[in-house]
Amino acid sequence: MPYYSDDVIEEVRSRNDIVDVISQYVHLQKKGSSYFGLCPFHNEKTGSFSVTPGKQMYYCFGCGAGGNVFTFLMEYENFTFSEAMEALADRAGIELPKQEMSGQARAEADKRNQLFEINREAAKYFYSLLRSEKGKHAMDYFTKRELSKETMQKFGLGYSDKYSDDLYKYLRSKGYTDEVLKDSGLISIDERRGAHDKFWNRAMFPIMDANNKVVAFGGRVMGEGEPKYLNSPETMIFNKSRTLYGLFLARRTKKDQFILCEGYMDVIALHQAGFDNAIASLGTALTSGHANMIKRYGKDVYLSYDSDGAGTKAALRAIPILKEAGITCKVINMKPYKDPDEFIKALGREAYQERIDNAENSFMFTIRILQQDYDMKDPESKTKFYQEVASRILEFQDELERNNYIEAVADKYQISFEQMRQMVNRLGTKVGLTSEKKPLKSGVQKKKTREDGMMQSQRILLTWLVEHPGLYQKLKAYIEPSDFTEGIYQQVAEELFGQFAAGQELNPAKIVSMFSDEEQQRQVAEIFNTSVEGIEKQADFEKAIKETLIRIKQNSMEQRRKALDASDMAGWNQIIEDKRRLQEMEKLHISLN
Repeated sequence: MPYYSDDVIEEVRSRNDIVDVISQYVHLQKKGSSYFGLCPFHNEKTGSFSVTPGKQMYYCFGCGAGGNVFTFLMEYENFTFSEAMEALADRAGIELPKQEMSGQARAEADKRNQLFEINREAAKYFYSLLRSEKGKHAMDYFTKRELSKETMQKFGLGYSDKYSDDLYKYLRSKGYTDEVLKDSGLISIDERRGAHDKFWNRAMFPIMDANNKVVAFGGRVMGEGEPKYLNSPETMIFNKSRTLYGLFLARRTKKDQFILCEGYMDVIALHQAGFDNAIASLGTALTSGHANMIKRYGKDVYLSYDSDGAGTKAALRAIPILKEAGITCKVINMKPYKDPDEFIKALGREAYQERIDNAENSFMFTIRILQQDYDMKDPESKTKFYQEVASRILEFQDELERNNYIEAVADKYQISFEQMRQMVNRLGTKVGLTSEKKPLKSGVQKKKTREDGMMQSQRILLTWLVEHPGLYQKLKAYIEPSDFTEGIYQQVAEELFGQFAAGQELNPAKIVSMFSDEEQQRQVAEIFNTSVEGIEKQADFEKAIKETLIRIKQNSMEQRRKALDASDMAGWNQIIEDKRRLQEMEKLHISLN
């Protein structure tokens, strides 16, 4: 990873106004000194996502996502910090220094480039083999699957030779070393067998990232052999949980949604039939990383998983992940056929389009599958089914949305709207109209409802110092960074107090950039976006500042006292001095005027 100095990072950040950048992704409306919109990191109906120009930071009061303009691109676009730097520098017309890269970082960058080259060379080689006499078996397979030459070319389909060291010899002839070939995921090297290919005698499917770079391969065995389908292992350039087959083509679609499938051939068959919005998750279960990749390019997904039991289970797992990412989801019914490929071969494009037009709402799909576990002829079982449905309806926070689903369930499952509504309301009364929330799969968690009081106090004081800079002069004699004892708060306080002491313009967004970890960046954003409800009058606010200041100082003294050695006279003298200052603080009158 390139190393950039603090000055370069700050120049790029300051030249990219956070409101302008985020407005390209989220519809924002100005309210007071901030802008608000629907959070792109969790599903919500009311805008709790705030962007504050004065702080050059964003923060969601719903899920806790927050940071500066770098953090936003890293979370939304799945960028590394370096990629975010490059994108924002390019946007601002800033040329980044090329020489600021450590030796290790340069070696890693060179290796990544080599791996891209190796994968490209392998793809070209497999492509040529398919169209030679050696690839006749695989060509017959693709032709039997009714793929046109244009489609085979579009997806770069190929063939790996029947000899298990064929690709290895080819890549060695191109000058690549054993070490880098082993890291490519294409070649295995061990003492018993020596060097041998990962893929041999297989029909080959190059896997591209969203930028059309070959990052991995999938291969279907020709003839007998296990496993039937084989994917590349994860490498420096290939992350299964963030790679979607066909996305490099589907991202250019004019359609309003993506069709999410299970396999290569489903995607290819759909594209050949004109559905250029088809993608697949490489045979692995859908992850939040996949969902975030989809969210970058669209907000609606039609699931076209296999119609068998395994496909149904996969759909049930995928639906909440997509919903959490803010993606609207419907389910395509392909029965009596197993998958899109079989369906289109049997009934054609128009029939598949009809299935898309009649796709089932994902919640109603979930309820329909759930109903199969209950005996609707047995009164007790039937009641339990309705109770489970009611608990799931409660997951919708918006009352109108809950009522819409109550109506839909009532229409379909032989219960009156009023009966279903009463059941939902009774259950809602028990849980406060909110069902227990599981941790978000994205890693951004809901804030605790009962937070630690000292953390809250330290956060709110740091927020007030930023929002009311004049406070610093009034408080600096009584508090210092070491009094902020929780987590990263002391580091944040040191940087903030340093900006005050140097007479600099306050720059909270710069403090975010001090931390490379996204979770820490989120914490810093939370620190500077803390609020306390119920304080309206200035006198009440001034009183709250004083009480918060004293509470923090008392906690700091207690922490130091517990850690003191009995023989540390300097430490005990400091405790006495702190007590004297605490007495002064209790007499202190803080005015914001």
